[in-house]
Amino acid sequence: MGLRCGIVGLPNVGKSTLFNALSNAKAESANYPFCTIEPNVGVITVPDERLQILEKLVNPKRVLPTIIEFVDIAGLVKGASKGEGLGNKFLANIREVDAIIHVIRCFDDPNIVHVAGGVDPVFDKDVIDTELQIKDLESIDKKLAKSERSAKNGDAQAKKEVAALQRFKDALEAGQNARALTVSAEELEAVADLQLLTIKPVIYVANVDEASAISGNAHTAALQAHVAQEGAEVVLVSAAIESQIAEMEDPEEKEMFLGEYGLTESGLNRLIRASYTLLNLITYFTAGVQEVRAWTVHRGDKAPAAAGVIHSDFEKGFIRAEVIKLADYQEYKTEVKIKEAGKMAVEGKEYVVQDGDIMHFRFNV
Repeated sequence: MGLRCGIVGLPNVGKSTLFNALSNAKAESANYPFCTIEPNVGVITVPDERLQILEKLVNPKRVLPTIIEFVDIAGLVKGASKGEGLGNKFLANIREVDAIIHVIRCFDDPNIVHVAGGVDPVFDKDVIDTELQIKDLESIDKKLAKSERSAKNGDAQAKKEVAALQRFKDALEAGQNARALTVSAEELEAVADLQLLTIKPVIYVANVDEASAISGNAHTAALQAHVAQEGAEVVLVSAAIESQIAEMEDPEEKEMFLGEYGLTESGLNRLIRASYTLLNLITYFTAGVQEVRAWTVHRGDKAPAAAGVIHSDFEKGFIRAEVIKLADYQEYKTEVKIKEAGKMAVEGKEYVVQDGDIMHFRFNV
């Protein structure tokens, strides 16, 4: 499974600059609104040092990391939900992503215009939230009217649906995002077909100047306080720093450059880690002479579901999984010695995959 994250924000907050830095895809970046007319998609590999460890142990013909797609969605403006700017098209693009990366400007620069006339991250966040909430309300109102008609005719399921839809409507009208509601599985099912924009998980990226990349500034403090009630994470990223890192090919040069700013890793790595945590994702590996490969699954997935990520036949005909822990691979070096030491576990359909597992699947179709 691939992870698809949509990068959203007001114009001129650094979205396209960040996107270019993260994916090395050169979306047009300019000092005016709507310079990104079509959503740009950048496919990047997920850095994982465990792949390098396995590569040295197995010496495969190829190594395949897992990937994340970043979609640079053009800047929204106030009134986007009513079609202002290029709103309707961009709102439709957001529906197609797994998670939202909401970039918010947290730096001062008189040479870069701000659509609202001044830097105010709380205001910027609320503008985007409001537009998405209005669009969600439109979707809910349409379905609610239909469900109410069915409920009046005595449809018991429709009555439950009406109650669920009304809960979401009340929250949205009060300025809350749908994700802030604590709801049951049945209530979630009532809105599943609507693909609500504000129900998608979100990470706030505070785009800061180089001096604020570690500790932040007054703008990031205000933003963090504002989103605290959501339990959302704010990741500090300097798009300016990331842009320079993206131009470097030598890993040692990158490390030295980061060290000059007191950073131990790039903003990209922190953003990927936050995305995996947000969506409750983990990585398992397959390892053989043909290839060493990383696979993404949800935390809590059982072995057959993990096998199905490789191919649906693996899940349908699942017999068992042979599981090795990375630490044992590092100690015993080969599968033969791992087996001899009794360190290869044979697991059935109820085995819950753990982050970092190295797995071989036995199946029969």
